Amino acid sequence: MEKKIYTGQPVITLNNGADIPALGFGVWQMENLQECENAVLKAIQTGYRMIDTAAIYQNETAVGDAVKNSGLNRENLFVTSKLWVQDTSYEKAKDAFQRTLDRLQMNYLDMYLIHWPYADFLGAWRAMEELYREGKIKAIGVCNFTVEKLDELKAHSEIHPVINQIELHPLFQQKELQVYNRKNNIITQPWSPLGNGNAGLLDHKDLKNIAEQYNKTVAQVILRWHLQEGFCVIPKSVTPARIEENFNIFNFELSEDDMNVVRSLDTGKRLFFDPKDPEWEQKMLNAVADL
Repeated sequence: MEKKIYTGQPVITLNNGADIPALGFGVWQMENLQECENAVLKAIQTGYRMIDTAAIYQNETAVGDAVKNSGLNRENLFVTSKLWVQDTSYEKAKDAFQRTLDRLQMNYLDMYLIHWPYADFLGAWRAMEELYREGKIKAIGVCNFTVEKLDELKAHSEIHPVINQIELHPLFQQKELQVYNRKNNIITQPWSPLGNGNAGLLDHKDLKNIAEQYNKTVAQVILRWHLQEGFCVIPKSVTPARIEENFNIFNFELSEDDMNVVRSLDTGKRLFFDPKDPEWEQKMLNAVADL
């Protein structure tokens, strides 16, 4: 596996030998395409080298435009997108992947993920394995997979996922799933790593005390905690100052005591959608987007 070099930041080696930047930039909920393009451009200028999008975000075109206009060679970036539920089958996955490439204006993806463990995800995985072997995808993984769904995938696949992207932040840490991922050499990638701006988290007095010790913000402390836990983290923001702030986390290290303070905040309660919820699953299966 040819190694990429991401200057000035740590990388995580995936189970197929590829390297991914430990800190990336997410674009979920960036519905204004010009705003999304500007944010991605700012992120790249700041130093981010991993960009995470998805078909359902409907901003892949803006991400592709930003990459094209960034002045960086495509090979110097790690770009991820995701297969939406309506295309989660063997037959549809390849067509959906090509549409994603077209929107991104690229001829390969660094990583492609199954967005939810619904519909025919085993068939979709077979299609992704074929695209991986053809070199059109450099790494394949999943999002929102539970232990049970990961076991099912493992039993019916030849290539194991490199990443499981899940809801994870100090208020909801999914420790059992963390352990499973580590045992199976799957990197945990938190989405909404700052709890989507949850006031109870960002204003927490213990986190504020830690932040003051290091002359950092609470958000920086949380993102540093993610990195030190070994996660591959993808914060998002459209605010230039926050984009820079979220990247400025490589020049300090939390003590083990401070790490334990953050670990102690786990409530076990989600802020978002439960992949085991049959109502949510049915809603996703019924939702058809123009992709």
